Amino acid sequence: MATKVLLVHPSPLLFSEIYLRLEPLGLECVASALASAGCDVRLVDLQTSTHEELRAELRSFRPDAVGFSVNYLANVPEVIDLAIETKKLLPDACVFAGGHSASFIAEEMLAHANGALDCVVRGEGEGVAPLVVETFGRGGDLLTIPGVVTAAGRGPEPQLLRNPEKHLPLRRALRRRRKYFIGELDPCASVELTRGCPWDCNFCSAWTFYGRSYRKFTPEAAGEDLASIAEPNVFIVDDVAFIRPEHGMAIADEVERRGIKKRYYLETRADVLLRNREVFERWTRLGLRYMFLGIEAIDEDGLKRFRKRVVLNDNERALEVARALGLVVAVNIIADPSWDRRRFEIVRQWALEVPEIVHLTIATPYPGTEIWHTESRQLTTRDYRLFDVQHAVLPTTLPLEEFYGEIVKTQQVLARKHMGWRAAYDVLGITTRLLLRGQTNFFRMLFKFSSVYSVERLLADHQKPVRYSIGLPSARLESGQRPRPSTLYVHQPAAAAM
Repeated sequence: MATKVLLVHPSPLLFSEIYLRLEPLGLECVASALASAGCDVRLVDLQTSTHEELRAELRSFRPDAVGFSVNYLANVPEVIDLAIETKKLLPDACVFAGGHSASFIAEEMLAHANGALDCVVRGEGEGVAPLVVETFGRGGDLLTIPGVVTAAGRGPEPQLLRNPEKHLPLRRALRRRRKYFIGELDPCASVELTRGCPWDCNFCSAWTFYGRSYRKFTPEAAGEDLASIAEPNVFIVDDVAFIRPEHGMAIADEVERRGIKKRYYLETRADVLLRNREVFERWTRLGLRYMFLGIEAIDEDGLKRFRKRVVLNDNERALEVARALGLVVAVNIIADPSWDRRRFEIVRQWALEVPEIVHLTIATPYPGTEIWHTESRQLTTRDYRLFDVQHAVLPTTLPLEEFYGEIVKTQQVLARKHMGWRAAYDVLGITTRLLLRGQTNFFRMLFKFSSVYSVERLLADHQKPVRYSIGLPSARLESGQRPRPSTLYVHQPAAAAM
């Protein structure tokens, strides 16, 4: 009989209650690797399923192993509680966790779980999860597996996959696929064309997770995955799309050869767009409609502070290029806790003057980022649930209630900009078309803003009892100092590949 494995993705974060709900692509890739190893795999996504549905699945399926995905710190308490509950129900099952955030806090999670987690997997899961399930099943030593951490210590260092496209997502394992969307791309699947990021922004942990590596899927594998997608819309999840122009062109060739017709949303950097304009121009002909640019700041000082390695003029020129290509652009601005009312007003005014969709996130140090080592001693809270870039976890210049008031006011102004009377005709047309096809995600989004983004809700989140507190780094660094690589990376630079 095949080993039965249940994989679980946790509930949505605050911002995904409104703007997007993405399929758990990483978990689908792990599911693919497990299925290739002969396991009977099921997947429950708590973004679209309830805790009671998960419990029913545990009771009826009775898996031999249960794996939890922890890509975001804010999900840690939920996963710990679910792991404890799962171990009580299935004491002989292997209960493990992995994912982006789990990789940086493996020992912490094991301590919080108090024996309910048999191990935490650091790094890429496709090559490790089948080994964990097989080794546990025969009573072997989990610490022989690269990337595994148990209460007894750490195994060998995690290893990068030589061929990240080897295990394409097991999309058939996912229920309720029509629940995934991003804006008006409803429904929307996700696809991965590359892994990693060669830049080193100090607020980001993508490069520290992958050891600053950058790997490309073969055009054939990318084409095969895209051709397997039933949804009309696709979000390209790469941290920075089309860094290598020849790779972007080769995948475009494959898309054209296969006659794939989709609408696309992607993320990239301003300097990449400027350098590789012809690639993006070609993809607009293939269906590229939306682009996310993480410009992060509207002045040179802010760009230097976040170590974006671009100049303000590059951001402005990139927005002009995107407009010329006819793309709908969303940009992110990082709100610093030091902002006063004047600074918020300057950002609001700038956002109203540009045609792009502008969104704010709050500067947040979290494990895996350089600013975690320089700013974490200032934390005003250690509640994992507040580490979602929507809550302030560092001291604010304004009283916290006023800071949230400015955040909410700014978000409301920006929402009215794109959902007000000027845009009402377009929104009505989009909504009507989606509703006629039975898609309600975008329609529901239009009415959720006030209930999700409110000062009262944000403040109330700070008052909730804290059962699990995030640990602090052992050594505090001063601003400008850089951590030792051994304390920063999950996959060490130039790590051997599996």
